[in-house]
Amino acid sequence: MRLRYLTAAVALLAFIVMSPLAGAETLRLATTTSTVASGLLDNILPAFEKTTGIEVHVIAVGTGKALRMGSDGDVDVVLVHAPAAEGRFVVEGNGVNRRSVMYNEFLIVGPESDPAGIRGSQDAADALTKISQTGARFVSRGDDSGTHKKELSLWRDAGQTPDGASYLEAGQGMGKVLQMASELDAYTLVDEGTWLNQGSGTRLAVLSRGDERLFNPYGIIAVNPERHPHVNHAAAQQLTHWITGIEGQRLIGQYRVDGKQLFTPSASSIAGTI
Repeated sequence: MRLRYLTAAVALLAFIVMSPLAGAETLRLATTTSTVASGLLDNILPAFEKTTGIEVHVIAVGTGKALRMGSDGDVDVVLVHAPAAEGRFVVEGNGVNRRSVMYNEFLIVGPESDPAGIRGSQDAADALTKISQTGARFVSRGDDSGTHKKELSLWRDAGQTPDGASYLEAGQGMGKVLQMASELDAYTLVDEGTWLNQGSGTRLAVLSRGDERLFNPYGIIAVNPERHPHVNHAAAQQLTHWITGIEGQRLIGQYRVDGKQLFTPSASSIAGTI
């Protein structure tokens, strides 16, 4: 079953046109671009659709935008990767039943020539300090995504304020940022899933990884039906139970690109709620 991908601009129209009144039951899922760019959702969601008969309409945006769409009641459920922002989303009453789904790690990638000399570093803050001090180019997502939020927190840990001509804010998804960094011989921060699926098409290399600060957990949160009574909360709960259950977790763990596992399922190994 082919998944439907929508832009944020047409999300509200999609709700009207593709509501249960128009035919099959639908579920609007706003998610980080990495779950799409990695190929994961195309791989696992058809099984959910086949089992439940619910059509999942995936709206791939940055985590910040996905959470805002949830706050506005424009989607039924969000799948994102920014724990602090997720916690605020729940505490402020915008979402309920936050559950851990999976994790991988962030990577600092850059040109093979490595002008900042960070190759092999397991200290992300030190790596960014060297990038800043050498004036090497760095391409930022610049879009309030989970990756952008993580990048900014790493600059703070490094005691650096990224700016100047060498710091480029793309305002784009991860795939386009990788292309830009490759063309500009620049560094960037990327989630492991997108890297394994798209990194081979660039001239970049993994230069820094393994810092515990690069841990990248993903969570699913249903939009609060008390705040937005029109949302399809029942379907959101079905997806939550499925993706954190035996079948969903098995499919996440089995998903590979070129023999490499992109995500580690975490519903049973990491505490489920914030």
